[in-house]
Amino acid sequence: MATTAKRAWDDTRYIPGLALEFFKAAGKPAKVPAGQAFFSENEKARPYLFMRDKMFLLLDGEVDLVARRKLIGTVKKGQIFGEMAAIDHVARSASAVAKTPCRVIALDDRQFRAGLQKKPDFALMLMSIMIGRLRDTLARLAAADALSEDAALKERAVFDPARLAELAEGLSSDPPVYFDRGKTIVQEGQSGLRMYAVLEGHVEVRVGTKTVEKLGPGGVFGELALIEQAPRLASALAVTDCQLLPINRAAFLMLVKTHPDFAESLLGSLAERLRLLTAKLK
Repeated sequence: MATTAKRAWDDTRYIPGLALEFFKAAGKPAKVPAGQAFFSENEKARPYLFMRDKMFLLLDGEVDLVARRKLIGTVKKGQIFGEMAAIDHVARSASAVAKTPCRVIALDDRQFRAGLQKKPDFALMLMSIMIGRLRDTLARLAAADALSEDAALKERAVFDPARLAELAEGLSSDPPVYFDRGKTIVQEGQSGLRMYAVLEGHVEVRVGTKTVEKLGPGGVFGELALIEQAPRLASALAVTDCQLLPINRAAFLMLVKTHPDFAESLLGSLAERLRLLTAKLK
């Protein structure tokens, strides 16, 4: 968690009542004494056995967030914390310690997935929050002329292509589309009516002239504009001949609401993008 990152509860997109409904649907309240740590800075991801990473909703009390021995924030009643590392499964970027006696609901990844089945709107809220952060981070990088290409940028795949095609079958009236090598698929600043999943071929995502993401089969792009119905943040270029699966907004919302694994994978992708771009601000 960078000190410059906007927390979920600082965003108008955050709905405390929805967060409470979601956490109550998937977990149970627990008491935590003052001074107890919820997690520690640089704590490695542990998505296994009984040591699974968790995210938290604070019902009562206050929690201090500390990075490099400095207080960077205080969590208040009704706020969530620990969600980014729990979704992205990376080392914690700060410690969280109970400042006062607290009541919290903690969810591991399995409980989170179960919660998405009952309250899928929570996933949409988190996606919207992350997109807001992505827009803010990209604007700051551009203002600082700090948006540089990474020579070691690896190609990413969010979904298994066969699984994604199976999920989307029957939900979208759009058949697969084809783009020749070198063709622009979507243009930065355009209105977004569809997101795309890469079934075959390779795609680069660019902001201005900088490549910020490389996608292979199973990769997705264009979902940011689809979620917020706002102009596209980036362009996408076919690096090779490509076969893409277009998914319109109605089909996307149906996938989120009926397939928690789709929503969870997409949240993980957004969290990873945000983490990588935020690191460039340091």
